[in-house]
Amino acid sequence: MAAAHDPAARLAARPAARPRSDDLLVLLAVARAGRFSGAAEQLGVDHTTVSRRIAALEDALGGRLLTQAASGWELTPLGHQAADTAARIEAAVGELTSPSAEPDPIQGVVRMSATDGFSAYIAAPAIAELRQRHPGLSVEIVTVTRRALQYRSGLDIEVVVGNPQTKRAHIVELGSYALGMYATRDYLARNGTPRTADELMTHPLVYFIDSILQVDDLDLPRRLVPRMRDSLTSTNVFVHVEATRAGAGIGLLPCFMADRHDDLVRLLPGEFNEHLPYWMVVRPDSLRIAAVSAVADALRARAAAFAPALAGRPR
Repeated sequence: MAAAHDPAARLAARPAARPRSDDLLVLLAVARAGRFSGAAEQLGVDHTTVSRRIAALEDALGGRLLTQAASGWELTPLGHQAADTAARIEAAVGELTSPSAEPDPIQGVVRMSATDGFSAYIAAPAIAELRQRHPGLSVEIVTVTRRALQYRSGLDIEVVVGNPQTKRAHIVELGSYALGMYATRDYLARNGTPRTADELMTHPLVYFIDSILQVDDLDLPRRLVPRMRDSLTSTNVFVHVEATRAGAGIGLLPCFMADRHDDLVRLLPGEFNEHLPYWMVVRPDSLRIAAVSAVADALRARAAAFAPALAGRPR
């Protein structure tokens, strides 16, 4: 009876089934995109064709390959077995483009999400350096600030702020970054330089949109400066930095981003010096892929080298 519940045993128990290799590649596209429509766009076909090919593959393998989740389609255990086979087929086809060269296992598409600042200053340079050694690698980065979920379709790696509440994943703490209060010299000349926390709270705040903030650890103003009124708010931390530089108010900014600009002055660093952790979340099935493992290692190394900047330069 145990074999009936083992995906590998079910694959082996159907010698007459002949799944098509192109159907397997369709499944791989759905697994990466998380949606039929995204896979269809990637493959250059329509949604109906993707649905039909998945149905044919499920019929050939004798079981469900995908299950509907809140964030999109997720692979079943049998689907993971089939997708692993599809990834090997994709890699083998890729080797045909350079048959005389030693095949590079670090190739293909890796999909990840991270916050705006991490993506720009840690992920982008780390991946650029990695691609110099492995030109067959392609990395897609979705910039978003959110908490890690138990299941997230279409992503191999997530970098999140705060301790991720997920068990079925490989998680690594990448370090922590400091946040401080910043304003421009021109703003302070016009509006006065606050010398205490009470004085600072009379100024307008530049920060995230409170009503749609998804990360509890980023809900700092309610605790630190509860009386500050919002000036300009955004879901993008680069907007926070530029709005502060434009004089919209006092920004609660990551130090590693604000310290790059000489026109920004850090205020009351002894009182406002918060530190939040970056965590990397990798799906266990993705970690077995050489390209995903290489990207994860590159992110970890870059974050370690960038640690002094993350902590904020002395003022």
